[in-house]
Amino acid sequence: MIYTTEQLIQILEQELRANWKGERILLSSENRINDSVLAKALGQSRLSKVFAYQDFREQIHQYQQQHQVSGLVWRECTFNEFSVRFPELHNQLIAIERDKEILFASKAAVLDFWRQATEDMTYWLAGYDPQRTTPEYVEELVQQAEWTELDAARTELYLGLCWGNPKECHYQWARPTSGCERIIAAATEPSSIRVY
Repeated sequence: MIYTTEQLIQILEQELRANWKGERILLSSENRINDSVLAKALGQSRLSKVFAYQDFREQIHQYQQQHQVSGLVWRECTFNEFSVRFPELHNQLIAIERDKEILFASKAAVLDFWRQATEDMTYWLAGYDPQRTTPEYVEELVQQAEWTELDAARTELYLGLCWGNPKECHYQWARPTSGCERIIAAATEPSSIRVY
């Protein structure tokens, strides 16, 4: 029997709880940090918990690759009277090759939802100091993106235009190979919520 995505998520959650309860011990954890002061400050117990879980999660990722188990979960986003269901990478799993194809295929539906739900709203490039932008510039970014992500607040909708490795696209160090441009749609100006 091959485990499903949902079962792997449950296994990871159980393992994380066991780690934080101190039920897992990794004796070599101090050797993994090159900074002895930092290792001493964090302490053997904390280091052991972090690295034990990290090692276990790596084994799950290898299992995913070996058995071609998807790392995607499905979400539904609702904003005003509009809804869309789309895939996203679970934060503790990796994307297998087939997953990227599924992400690519969902782009059109997410963008249709975005365009309908944000009609008559203003667009902002997310960042420390959000900058107002035009629908035309957003469409240029759309053309460059491989897949999309969505988040909704009560009065704002957030669009992620992503490319590259789904596990790395949210990290600045991964650019330009992987990345995600975030757009905020707001009635007037974005709230004080910081979205990067």
